[in-house]
Amino acid sequence: MDITALASSVNVGWTLIAAALVFFMQAGFAMVETGFTRAKNAGNIIMKNLMDFSLGTPIFWIIGFGIMFGSANGFFGGFDFFADGVVGEGFDWTTLIFQTVFCATAATIVSGAMAERTKFSSYCIYSMVISALIYPVSGHWIWGGGWLSELGFHDFAGSTAVHMVGGVAAFVGATILGPRIGKYTKDGKPRAIPGHSLTLGALGVFILWFCWFGFNGGSTVALSDGAAETAARVFVTTNLAAAVATVTVMCITWIRYKKPDVSMTLNGSLAGLVAITAGCDMVTPAGAAAIGIIAGFIVVFGIEFVDQKLKVDDPVGAVGVHGLCGAGGTILTGLFAYYNGNDITREGLFYGGGAHMLGIQILGVAAVIAWVAVTMTIVFQVIKHTIGLRVTEAEEIQGLDVKEHGLTSAYADFMPVVPSVMGTKSGEKSAKEHALSEPAVAVEKAVPVMKITTEGGEHKLSKVVIITKQSKFEELKNAMNEIGIAGMTVTNVIGCGTQKGATEYYRGAEVDVTLLPKLKMEMVVSKVPVSLVVDTAKKVLYTGHIGDGKIFVYDVENVIKVRTGAEGYDALQYDD
Repeated sequence: MDITALASSVNVGWTLIAAALVFFMQAGFAMVETGFTRAKNAGNIIMKNLMDFSLGTPIFWIIGFGIMFGSANGFFGGFDFFADGVVGEGFDWTTLIFQTVFCATAATIVSGAMAERTKFSSYCIYSMVISALIYPVSGHWIWGGGWLSELGFHDFAGSTAVHMVGGVAAFVGATILGPRIGKYTKDGKPRAIPGHSLTLGALGVFILWFCWFGFNGGSTVALSDGAAETAARVFVTTNLAAAVATVTVMCITWIRYKKPDVSMTLNGSLAGLVAITAGCDMVTPAGAAAIGIIAGFIVVFGIEFVDQKLKVDDPVGAVGVHGLCGAGGTILTGLFAYYNGNDITREGLFYGGGAHMLGIQILGVAAVIAWVAVTMTIVFQVIKHTIGLRVTEAEEIQGLDVKEHGLTSAYADFMPVVPSVMGTKSGEKSAKEHALSEPAVAVEKAVPVMKITTEGGEHKLSKVVIITKQSKFEELKNAMNEIGIAGMTVTNVIGCGTQKGATEYYRGAEVDVTLLPKLKMEMVVSKVPVSLVVDTAKKVLYTGHIGDGKIFVYDVENVIKVRTGAEGYDALQYDD
């Protein structure tokens, strides 16, 4: 194999690996959107992310690729159905798959902003339209040799072409849909609706950060002729911007909300990645760090502005992360551009390159925003007034998993399961088989009623309920055992006292009533004096600070031990 053929093989291999990484971003987006929304909609979110890619792939192959990379004119590439001319027109199969996964990424961004209230059928229609027309047309302008490309517009890996397109579509969709039920009070104050799993959200962010090295680094589509050096620089600037943006958001939220906001900080990582994507090949490490810092401010104040001022309900922050940071990062390239390929050109305004490049970047951003905003408004309005865009109020309250997919819960293993014959393991007898094979036993013998003579006459039955901090469980349990408590029921609960918990924030919105995790211990006592139980609990739990807990005492009419039939005082005693 000669050197040229070897270099070509390496370039193709590099691009295909990057395409696989970009495909795996679907998993990252699915985890982020699922974690940042409520459990009752988890299956619906997963299904939407699956169908974004599964519908977008054939649609882009059938019509989108030709529109994006055809040569009809600078505004519209033309039609090349089923990508028949993919090889003859200078493109290859590598380009087709690489651009397919980018198209799917743009489409899936919208899912999070429209989560928890969008009809699944309507979302599928939107996904096909953006993959067939919206993304390919603006993509042609930027990457397909269109008019923005000819002007010198620079968007290396898609801050505008991919992320801002998705972010603007998300904003339009969320605006037309309207907010989720209960998101805003009557006076317009936003209410926080926290997602059900920050763990899933964080996993999604880490997956996306990892895959972004393929998203940005793979956009060199080569490693030969100096492209390897560019790819290495892209890796450095991509990682640096993400890390700096993460730290910036942590600091901002720590100052504004008095505690570092986990959800917003995770968004900060994505904000840095989105913002650096346009100019990751042109900026220095210092420029990447500066873009990361600016992206941190954009995402925090952008999400707050969209949520609190514009009253647009975006459950995952897609508009702030992808829309605002995509636009911001593209424009910032005109300020911090230093390289052109591997040559130092100092095209950015801050390096003496003048305002020409900055002006082109601003023009490109404005043009793409206008294109996506107008077309997506038409698409969503048509869907809304035909098949409908939003589920009913009852469906939204119950959750889209049940109504849209017949899924009781996406977390079935964590739900109580009623035993059934179908659940019997191999080799075991079912309850019915046991009943038929075992001899019948009289109820009087199966449940012997044994009357235990009570010393000291009648004893009052009292129920003592203690609600306190979970950290006090072991100490409280041991103290109760020491004074002779024969049994207890312990559950983990959430709630608040008169102080309504500590004020907390979620994405900058105040949580009205903070429900804190607590421990609930219930005991029915007779032989052990109630006063002793109360005094012991107070000694164990008292710190003098809010949150020590409360003790409730109730009268109990009767207690029956099922196994023996013993009642009252006798039912509460240990067997000898």
